[in-house]
Amino acid sequence: MIDILESINLFLSGVPYRWLFLLVFSFFIAFFSTKVVKRIATKLKIFDLPNERKIHKKPIPLLGGLAIYGSFVVTIFINFSFSIELKGVIIGGTLILLVGLIDDTRHLSAIWKLISQISASIILIICGVKLSFLPGAWWGIGGEVLLTIIWIVGITNAVNFFDGMDGLATGLIAISSLSFFVVAQITGQQYLGFLTIALAGSCLGFLRFNFKPASIFLGDAGSTFLGFTLAGIAIMGGWAEKNPKVALSLPVLVLSVFIFDMVYITVVRIFKRIVRSFKEWIECTGKDHLHHRLVALGFSEAQTVLLIYLIAACLGIGGINLRASEDLRTYLELLQALFIFIIIVILMISGHKALKNMK
Repeated sequence: MIDILESINLFLSGVPYRWLFLLVFSFFIAFFSTKVVKRIATKLKIFDLPNERKIHKKPIPLLGGLAIYGSFVVTIFINFSFSIELKGVIIGGTLILLVGLIDDTRHLSAIWKLISQISASIILIICGVKLSFLPGAWWGIGGEVLLTIIWIVGITNAVNFFDGMDGLATGLIAISSLSFFVVAQITGQQYLGFLTIALAGSCLGFLRFNFKPASIFLGDAGSTFLGFTLAGIAIMGGWAEKNPKVALSLPVLVLSVFIFDMVYITVVRIFKRIVRSFKEWIECTGKDHLHHRLVALGFSEAQTVLLIYLIAACLGIGGINLRASEDLRTYLELLQALFIFIIIVILMISGHKALKNMK
């Protein structure tokens, strides 16, 4: 088996655009496995049922995250490039996925999900994936461990919270992964580039079935796995070894849509006394996220998803610009301007419809 994998790796090493092969390979693995998973979920009657806090009106099969996980792991496996950090991401991500599958089928309490996320974070830290910017004293090491757990758990749940509209979370993960991929290419982090492009391709293959109207959902298993994996990648990357400010701000900028939504709803819920304890905070659900508010303002679901995609893309370009060369930065800023004008067009179209309804 190892000889076969070494042969595949030798073949891939000779492919001029190895990253493109991995992108296409992961795309089609996710595309076809989603069809299989959808049939399994339907046969086992594992559905996301409509209720007052959800937008969809009919039962939709879950377990879509299983297809993305399978595609991602298979792509990384055939690439045959393993490090201790990558093993930590895969092992921790598998734990997150398994707990999510139990939650999708039998429903777990928020406390048990939080315990599993902290456990997966500790696995990452043991494998060397942790924030590193404080002094080497005991309090610095302890602070880095604590901040790493907060980062991993926070991003994991932020992505899960964003999985409330067809294609939204999946598309945002693809955009963030591609942003990290570009920076990995610029900084010469080849294997991190392979990791991010495999995640992006897996999401794009699944997105064909998840974009409105979605025929299958990620489920908690998928959204938490994606959030955990992306949070781990953000820490693994050597974004700027000689500039700690850039190293810390780049992943925050790329993932700032998730971070903003998490921080904003937390502050609002505390201020309005919707939550009064930590337990209430982790168990609280509602229609007060960014995508819900945009729909309430009159945007269609498709417009809302596209609008948030473009915002995330602009912020991703901002992150890339921190490491881009002067020539590349020029093209990226032009692309960013194009995205901003498309955002304006969406706003104008929605405003025009609102004016028509007022007459």
